[in-house]
Amino acid sequence: MAYRMMRYLALAICAILLSQTAQAEPSYVQHQDLVYAQEHGVGLLMDVFVPTGQKNGRGIVDVASGAWHSDRGKIRDHEKAQMYQIFCAKGFTVFAVRPGSITKFSGLEMLKNLNTGIRWVKEHAAQYEVDPNQLGLVGASAGGHLATLAMVTADESTRVKAVAVFFPPTDFLDWDGKRLDQSSEDRLHGMTRALAFPPGQAEGKTPDELAAALEAISPARLVKPGLPPYLTIHGNADPAVPLQQSQKMVEALKAKGDSAELIVKPGGGHPWLTIPEEVAIMADWLVKQLVSK
Repeated sequence: MAYRMMRYLALAICAILLSQTAQAEPSYVQHQDLVYAQEHGVGLLMDVFVPTGQKNGRGIVDVASGAWHSDRGKIRDHEKAQMYQIFCAKGFTVFAVRPGSITKFSGLEMLKNLNTGIRWVKEHAAQYEVDPNQLGLVGASAGGHLATLAMVTADESTRVKAVAVFFPPTDFLDWDGKRLDQSSEDRLHGMTRALAFPPGQAEGKTPDELAAALEAISPARLVKPGLPPYLTIHGNADPAVPLQQSQKMVEALKAKGDSAELIVKPGGGHPWLTIPEEVAIMADWLVKQLVSK
């Protein structure tokens, strides 16, 4: 029941945001459903949003995933939050990568798919007039988790210059100060088990095996020195992902000497009605990290 209420609220917010921006002149040309790879016989897709105005020569990889599902609805959610409108107005070319869904892929497999998308963007950067060495990475909720996980596990072929996310899960072994009870059958616990292992492989795993698998997809436990600047924006009334998840990530990064910033949205849920305002803040932060330096 709580999940349905949250979903209805999110849909209502998106409808209001869409009505507010329906008359806005698009700042981009959208190219839909480019196939960047294939995994398990499934095509992996992205949309590319190219600015109609002056380009700044920088690219943003947007991880289009919500509840670890990556259908076209996630692209529409980001459109309604004005993400592409605001980013492209700043001159960014945005690559909205869909890394696959939890019904077919584990967390690590979705990470692999995202990394393939990042490499594709770098390989095709000249085609889109962006610098492959000056990319940003963004996402929200599940997309924020995968973006953060990609940041802490990157190699030279997938490293980006800055990462900015909304309300990301970052530690599946410490959920708001509690250890998740993996024997529970509720949606959250079922989802984390599905993230930990490929479909059909979670059955019969010991608690230690499950904990190790969850640690491997918990970015806050994988932090190291030398990571790119990181911004996370999180509401203090989020009913789905505790604010503690962003707090813990920022604390872990700072403890390693990395640059990290947390903006707390008072009363912000998952998401909130005025989220385009924070999207604009994120865009300005990315300009500072990628363009102004």
